[in-house]
This record gives sequence, structure tokens and C-alpha cells, in this order.
Amino acid sequence: MATANGERTYQFKALTDLWTGSVALKEKNGQIKEKTGPDRLITTGLLGSIRWWFEVLVRGLGGGTCDPSDHIRCPDKDGKRCVVCELFGCTGWARKFRFEVLDENSGTKTGQIKQNDTFNLRFTPLRPICDEEWALLDATLRLIAEYGAIGGKTVFKPTDEPSRTGETHHQDYGIVEIVKVNPRITNLNVTEVKKYVRQERWRKPESKAIDADFAWASLEFFWFVKMKTLTRETTSASSFNKVLGRKESKTCLDCGQVHNPPNKCPKAKRHPKRASEQLANSNDEISRWLAGSQQESKKVLSFKNPARTFGFVKPGLIDFDTMKRRLTKVWGQSGWDFLTGDKIIDQLFAGKERCS
Repeated sequence: MATANGERTYQFKALTDLWTGSVALKEKNGQIKEKTGPDRLITTGLLGSIRWWFEVLVRGLGGGTCDPSDHIRCPDKDGKRCVVCELFGCTGWARKFRFEVLDENSGTKTGQIKQNDTFNLRFTPLRPICDEEWALLDATLRLIAEYGAIGGKTVFKPTDEPSRTGETHHQDYGIVEIVKVNPRITNLNVTEVKKYVRQERWRKPESKAIDADFAWASLEFFWFVKMKTLTRETTSASSFNKVLGRKESKTCLDCGQVHNPPNKCPKAKRHPKRASEQLANSNDEISRWLAGSQQESKKVLSFKNPARTFGFVKPGLIDFDTMKRRLTKVWGQSGWDFLTGDKIIDQLFAGKERCS
């Protein structure tokens, strides 16, 4: 297992604005209120997103990861770490690299990354990083750029309504493309990488973690459609909600009218409760999971420009065929390809050298 100790720099172009965090403002009464908007660059927001996709990739390759959301974290009682914590760090084990976000002139980037900005992510080893770790990191960044999105927030509520397209919560965030990699990266083939993430020396997930709520976040259960988008067409029609299984109408449940933010319902004197926030069928567990809640993310994400739609399925609840049927109801049978995680893995680890 060779090690490569030189730094790696990835140059990106932002195809949309990036949202890496919000500024918290302290009010006079001492309460903290979040300011809406992608105000500034928060480096940890980018690194946290990269780590999340790294976990998705490792699980998809058959490797175990600790639970990022609760007490099932590394190290375990025997001091073992999972593949992700080995590189990104955990309690008692520092991250193996220094992470920097640089502008196009290699200066430290501090302001928000805006659409069409060129920026660099530099990874400088602090301890030896083996070829397999570099290969996994490289594949993760390409997974984000070609099939996913990066940042603390990505897409909110897609819309084609002319009066709403300029609103912050209808914007796309986090779509990037890789411009250049320095130095050149030699990809390992999928067999080599799978062998690495499945080694006995890594911490194995506990049995309760295998069936945990986060287990679906794996490339094994990931799907992607290029050049297609889900959106809201009118106040009464939304292809996005149709796929999620929510009601399509935006009408207020209190008065039957449509109130766009920041307007309140004149009858209830509060922000409107919309029909579109409810499931079309309250007993549909698949829709409940896909739509998520205020505490849970949606499992379908769609972007308008550049157009891409991706998401996850959950074993035992919804499979790829069921997900594809939902998409077919809004896009029809032809004109798009449904790409699943196994095919993406093959493309990420083709064993070919990527030039700078």
C-alpha cells in the first residue's frame, strides 16, 4: 500500500452559488437568530459536505462507516476506526490533511463562492495518506461534481413561476465542475478500492447501525438523471411534489387563497399552512420518507440550471423500479436515462489516469 505525500489541488468552477453556512446574529434580548442567505464562506461547511459524500461512496463500495448522527461513532471499544474517520479524523485521531479553500490566484478565499467563480480546494497531508485514500477522495470530488452537489444547503424548492424564480429559497446551490487537478491522479480500479475499504482492520458497523436511518445514504441506493428537472409549474401544479407524493396545490388551508412569503394569511394572521406541505395520501410511507420533514432532508433533489435530478431509495421500502415509475409519471417513458449507483462506481474507478 503505497503512500503519496504531496498536496493535491482541485480547481473548480461554480455553476451556481454555493451555500456553506449562515451568519448567526445575536439580538438585543440575547436570542440567536439565523440570518437567511449564503452570507460568507464557511470552510467547515464545504468539508462536512465532502465528508458526507465520502461516507456515501465508502458504503456503496461495501465498507463500514460509523453513525455520523449519534453515539455510534469512532473509535469503537477496541480502538478501531472506520475508513472515513481514518482520513477525516475522529475523537483522539486528527484529520490527516490540512484543508484550504483558495481563490483563482491561490489566495485564501473568504467571501461567498458565487456562480461562475473559479476556486481551489487544496489538501495538504499532515501525515502519510495512502494511494487508496487519495483515490477515494478523488472519486468523492468527482461524484459531487458530476452527480451531486456540495455545501450546507443545495436546492430548496424548485420553481418555474416567473414571479418566484428570484427568491432565495427557489435558487439552486452547490453545483460545480472540476476544471483541473494538480498533480495528475491515477485512479485505482474498483476491485482494489473495494479490497481496501473491506479490510479486517477497519471498525465494523454495529448491527443496529446497519439498519439505522442513515444506512440508505449509500451509493448502492443512489440514482441520477442528467438534464432533467422537477419543479413547480403553477400554483396548482408541481412535478416535484408529484414525485415526492405531496399535494400539488399551494393554496392556504385556512382561507383557500395563495399567499407567497412574507405575506401572512389575512384570516389566520399567520404564515400560511399550505396544502402542498401535506402528503397526497397520509398512509403512504414511501412518500413520507421521500418528502422528509422539517428535521429530515428530502430524498429527491432536483436542480434547474444546469438541470440534474438525483436521490436515494431505501431497501425494504422503495426500490429503483418504484422510484423510476414515479419519475415516469412526470417525464414520460423516453428522453432520459436512469443511472444507478453501481454504474456510477464503475465510472468513478475506471483505472484510467486523469490528466491535470
